[in-house]
Amino acid sequence: MTTKTATISNIQPSKSDVKRLVKAMTAISWIVLSIGVLLSLINLSHFSDKNVGLMVGIGFLIGSVHIYVIGTAIGLVHARLNQEQSSKDFKEPQ
Repeated sequence: MTTKTATISNIQPSKSDVKRLVKAMTAISWIVLSIGVLLSLINLSHFSDKNVGLMVGIGFLIGSVHIYVIGTAIGLVHARLNQEQSSKDFKEPQ
């Protein structure tokens, strides 16, 4: 009795998919930042922690930074993975 096995090693998102994701997350972070600035400026007259609009605006400002950092990290990790894989492929035929 023989069992056939197959391995699939190249199940990875393509480079263009990751670039598109990074660009989309950057655009989303700019939109969220704009909304945060707008909400903060509109509700700046009553500077208090009870001012919900101001607190939401500040939350949007902080959230936009997180979105941008996560998008950039995804791009850097994918670039590093491709770099390691290409160096591994280059060294493999010994």
